[in-house]
Amino acid sequence: MGLFGKKLFGNNIEVSCDYCERAKVINNEPICTMNKSIEAGKCIYFVYNPLLRIQRTMPNLPHFDPKDFEL
Repeated sequence: MGLFGKKLFGNNIEVSCDYCERAKVINNEPICTMNKSIEAGKCIYFVYNPLLRIQRTMPNLPHFDPKDFEL
C-alpha cells in the first residue's frame, strides 16, 4: 500500500458526529442530518471532515532545573 491508500489523518479515525460532514450543530450539539446514530463505534453515513475537528490542548509540561540534567 502506497501513499494513495492512506487517508489524510490515517485510516483509524474514531467515528464522531463532532467532525462528520453530514452533521449540523444545533444548540452546541451535533445532530446527524441522516437521522442516524453511532452504534458499536460505527456509522455507515460517517464522512470525515478535517476542518470540523477541534485540536486538543497540549498538557502542561513539568518545569525542569538544569541540575536535573547533570551527571
